[in-house]
Amino acid sequence: MTLYQSLADRLQILIRDQVYPVGSRLPGVRVLAAQQQVSVSTVVNACRELEQRGVLEARPRSGYYVRQPPVVREAPRVTTASRRPRRITGQERVLQVLQNVNNPSVVNLGAAVPAPEYMPVATMERMFHSVLREERRRCVGYAFPPGAPELCTQIARRLAGLQCEVSPEDVLITNSCQESVAIALKLTTKPGDTVAIESPTYYGLLQVIDSLGLKALEIPTDPEEGISLEALTLALDRWNVSACVVVSNFSNPLGVQLSDTRKQALLALLSKHKVPLVEDDIYGDLPLSGPRPRPVKSWDRDGLVYYCSSSSKTLSAGLRIGWLVTPAHHREKAQYLQFINTVSVATPSQLVLARYLERGHYDRFLRQLCGEHARGVARMTERVTQLFPQQTRVSRPAGGFVLWVELPGEVDTTELMEKALEAGVSFAPGSLFSASGKFANCLRLNCAVKWDNRVEQALVTLSRLL
Repeated sequence: MTLYQSLADRLQILIRDQVYPVGSRLPGVRVLAAQQQVSVSTVVNACRELEQRGVLEARPRSGYYVRQPPVVREAPRVTTASRRPRRITGQERVLQVLQNVNNPSVVNLGAAVPAPEYMPVATMERMFHSVLREERRRCVGYAFPPGAPELCTQIARRLAGLQCEVSPEDVLITNSCQESVAIALKLTTKPGDTVAIESPTYYGLLQVIDSLGLKALEIPTDPEEGISLEALTLALDRWNVSACVVVSNFSNPLGVQLSDTRKQALLALLSKHKVPLVEDDIYGDLPLSGPRPRPVKSWDRDGLVYYCSSSSKTLSAGLRIGWLVTPAHHREKAQYLQFINTVSVATPSQLVLARYLERGHYDRFLRQLCGEHARGVARMTERVTQLFPQQTRVSRPAGGFVLWVELPGEVDTTELMEKALEAGVSFAPGSLFSASGKFANCLRLNCAVKWDNRVEQALVTLSRLL
């Protein structure tokens, strides 16, 4: 635990004990620094940490104030285990959800695409100008697989900082995390094979599995602990599983983070059964509080983990940059598969991202971005709690920027979506996150939105339709 996190915990105890009651203003940062015998920067970081936790709110030119604790709803329930591997069904509505992102008449609470206000648009624009000016000859050509060398180097350096044994030669640049997952599954499976997945899981993964002619075996996932290792153990004993796909940090849609202990247990279990792990770590850089968690890849010493990620959720979905780290024996085949998919990832985008990472912009930006997401998730949770029926269950994500909502009774969110779209509101119905159409009474909300009166009214509209 860092010094500022320790200070944040001490201040939270003082708030709990009514030393600083709800609505009161904390002493100024210099006063607190003197009282606690720490630096001003430590106090500032501690207050930002408490702001992310929803304990404090910052008021411009006034300071930090103690917030009213929100009403805490129960977490969504864990589903029962899947009886057997099955083909994917019910994914026809996904494109409808995604297309509404670009419809200005619809408030997008459906697709997990951050609003432009969350992206470093101005900085990226300057980077593109400088790259196009200084690297114009490279920009008009291909950067054949594995990709631009400087970007592969930067990705390897970041992974080394997460205790992963990765060299630049191990990194393959792709067009997205989804393409990385697809290539990894092509390397580890053949049509007709079974893939173990979390349930609920990201619908993009279901589409990849379907497109490759694979079957999905849904493993129950706890909204606070992650994929059930007990259920996965039973599944591996019963079924011939060719690969397992897990979002290890801040899964979509639950936002759950596997603990280090459970990550190591997952790796040991899969190693015992000789089942490769396709690790999707696209949200790993977005904790709502605390440090960036390690990926499962950091404990991999046997080449079992195929690591996938991208910049789409942090910097720009439009860059279309992802990456894949495979075991050495699959390195050349992975490059060939990426080549026959798209020939090359856009060269200017690769050079821009490499330069952005090299110049140290990324970590500074992430500190700000994680705070914004923490406030967005807290705000959305608060409004859903206030507006939706009393028995509604709400996830408590540890990272990312989406919220999973379980509605009471017999609500069918697929039918609800049709009514909501007519009223100008988009969300993602729960059945999209299951291979077998489970979670019909659930929905996912995107919290990375520009919060304004339209969003407020959209949530009011949803609550009236329930």
